[in-house]
Amino acid sequence: MVDVAFGPEPGKRPDLSDPRHAYLQMVRLKRIYGAVLLVLFIMLLATGFRVAQSRNAGDFLSGLPMLGAFPSEVLSEGWANRANVPGLALHFIPSLIETLNIAAVSTLLGGLLAALLAMLSTRGLAPFPRLIPLFRRTMDALRALPDVVIALVLIYVLGGGPIPAVMAICIHTTGALGKLFSEASENADLKPVEGLASTGARWGQRIWLGVLPQVAPNWASYLLMRFEINVRASAILGFVGQGGIGADLKVAMQWGQGKYDEVVAIFLILFATIVVIDRSSDWLRTRLTKGAHHG
Repeated sequence: MVDVAFGPEPGKRPDLSDPRHAYLQMVRLKRIYGAVLLVLFIMLLATGFRVAQSRNAGDFLSGLPMLGAFPSEVLSEGWANRANVPGLALHFIPSLIETLNIAAVSTLLGGLLAALLAMLSTRGLAPFPRLIPLFRRTMDALRALPDVVIALVLIYVLGGGPIPAVMAICIHTTGALGKLFSEASENADLKPVEGLASTGARWGQRIWLGVLPQVAPNWASYLLMRFEINVRASAILGFVGQGGIGADLKVAMQWGQGKYDEVVAIFLILFATIVVIDRSSDWLRTRLTKGAHHG
């Protein structure tokens, strides 16, 4: 029977007991597998593009030159009315504050729920080990639900406004942060927990005194990073009637020409806010992680 692992032709086969030959064979197989995966990826990309093109209302390639038409129209009108932009930016500050409030409240509530689920689903720390899979699947389900979909469902239940936005972002944040918090908790040293248990400390005391001091820097870093994401999410939710600066942006864009200076003003203050939050949270995360490392 012909050994086809190295080709159908007869001849001397590599001696895989030699480390050099074994390494070369491993590299050869990786290259073959990589080439096959690349071909499959290109085929899937081509077929997916053809399906999307057939279902598209217009032709993608012929419409590609128009991709920059709308942004150029907005920017040209914003530049022509640039004297109005500072005043319009001040006008939208209350809506921006509402967006930040939505993001802050949802991040705080989601962080608290995520911390609880993380402790209930961490091996070696959970008070009910048999329920760990249940809590983990719960976090997976919360994380799998997009906040926009949750918000659309809550609109029908609670109506428009900031409350559905807070609940939608909070639900998604709970699942996302719960996963990160749980992974950080699993890397915690259990010796302080065992020492506290030997003194008769309750489960909450063991977590508060033995685990939280170890994971607090990582948890705070994840929380700050999630706040950045939730600011953008709360602005996006304004497009589906959840209030905040996103609602003002939607109205300005729907009005079209004559309101594009408002669009530019909203984008500028939103961009500036995200940059400030990003730089501030990055500085705080660096201080927390480096401070914990040096300590």
